[in-house]
Amino acid sequence: MLYVAHERIRKNTFLLLLVFLPLTVVAQQASITLDTGRVIGQIDPMIYGVFMEPIGRGTRQHQFNTVYGNLYDPGSPYANKDGFDKRYIDAAKELKVTNMRWPGGNYTADYHWMDGIGPKDKRPVLRDLAWGYIDSNRVGTDEWVALNKAIGSKNVVCINAGTGTLDEAAHWVEYCDLEPDSYYPGLRAKYGHPRPYDIKLWDLGNEVDGSPWIIGHKDAEDYIKFATEAAKIMLDADHSLKFVISGSAYYAPDGKWVDWNRKVITGLRNIASYVSIHGYWENSRDYYKYIGEGAMDVDRKITTTADIISTIRSKYRMSKPIYISFDEWAAFGRGLLPTLAMAEYFNDFIRHANVVKMTNYTMMTSLMSRDSLGHLYKAPDFYTFKLFSNNCRGISINPLVQCDTFSTSPYYQGIPYLDVTSVYNRETNSLVINVVNRHEHKAAATEIISNSGDLSGQASVTVINSDDINAPFTYAQRKDYVPVSKDIRITGNKFIYSFPAHSFTQIMVKIR
Repeated sequence: MLYVAHERIRKNTFLLLLVFLPLTVVAQQASITLDTGRVIGQIDPMIYGVFMEPIGRGTRQHQFNTVYGNLYDPGSPYANKDGFDKRYIDAAKELKVTNMRWPGGNYTADYHWMDGIGPKDKRPVLRDLAWGYIDSNRVGTDEWVALNKAIGSKNVVCINAGTGTLDEAAHWVEYCDLEPDSYYPGLRAKYGHPRPYDIKLWDLGNEVDGSPWIIGHKDAEDYIKFATEAAKIMLDADHSLKFVISGSAYYAPDGKWVDWNRKVITGLRNIASYVSIHGYWENSRDYYKYIGEGAMDVDRKITTTADIISTIRSKYRMSKPIYISFDEWAAFGRGLLPTLAMAEYFNDFIRHANVVKMTNYTMMTSLMSRDSLGHLYKAPDFYTFKLFSNNCRGISINPLVQCDTFSTSPYYQGIPYLDVTSVYNRETNSLVINVVNRHEHKAAATEIISNSGDLSGQASVTVINSDDINAPFTYAQRKDYVPVSKDIRITGNKFIYSFPAHSFTQIMVKIR
């Protein structure tokens, strides 16, 4: 059974596992030192974004995938006026989702946006070449924009860099952003949307280097030519656009992904506002491989790409920044482990807040759990996302962490058991401390020290954990997944706290 902080109050072991205890009780001993002057960078709220793409099964008679029959289901009693499930919309609002990347994904490499506008019963029903299912095109540009409006999030639109053409991309911008005084924006007005959508963030393709899977794969030189011309003609329609260029998604051991990023960032440096990174955490039966190697891979992708950006900006004396958009990420598996991985992902994004300025979780629908009977409920993944998106807004500061480490192979050495980030909010003069204890069996008694003054005397602690890390989440246990914070007393500028094994903990405390 999964437990959170308030459930430990009911147990005699609460003081042992959650609050103050002698350092001799547990094998792990650690320290975290916080200093608000050790600034990494401002956390961009755009890191709390989601990604949506129709993936799954479908026929002419019946469709059910990540979008159809799930997020979009006009026949459902939960559907809003646009056909979207209000439960997902309410969840996204609760999570304070800032942006949504659509319509894909691999799907975009053969997606032609004009198939998805106009009367729904006249839109072509086609076979999606990326995933092989029947696509009704009932969810197109106007529907995606309506969904984002309902949520209060920004649109991030990915163009077709596979089978798509330059003028198709430009006309899409016209349809979305121009006054209805020419053909394409006139169509938008004709279909009931006279006011421009004012979409400013556009992806210049998706995973273009993915030769084994992507439709219309290009080498770096051809992609640079395509993206340069696409940006040129799209900017002719709207001069205020910002572009995400397609960083490598083909992370083969030969290291060619680094060469791709170096080439495309160099070649597209004058048009790129962001370069994309994608990263999926593969399932593993080995606990430490799962919990350690995935996080190290994410960190190395970010640091390697950030170093390339820094070198290119220095070489060409660029004043314009180029940031990272980690616009597809998720961890596979079941039970608690993907939840801990989500916390590690967010820790990596916060740790690199100076360069990671936008991210998109795959998929928005995955933040809610659905059982075989169609019950929709909030699982620990939802609450982990919420703890970050609601509370971690401000300045990322660099904590000094001393703890034990582990290794899983010669390549993955010295992985710290405690994965720690901290966020400082100047307005409230408060700190948020995010800690994943990666140890499978041992708690970590940790001295937490503030070098920026005494703490307020009280801290709020929320823990997400489970007695059985492999147990699947269930609708019947949904009430057990709701975290409740516990207040603890603090004296002076330091305190000792024990982080339970295989757990995510968030501590919120004010500085006096």
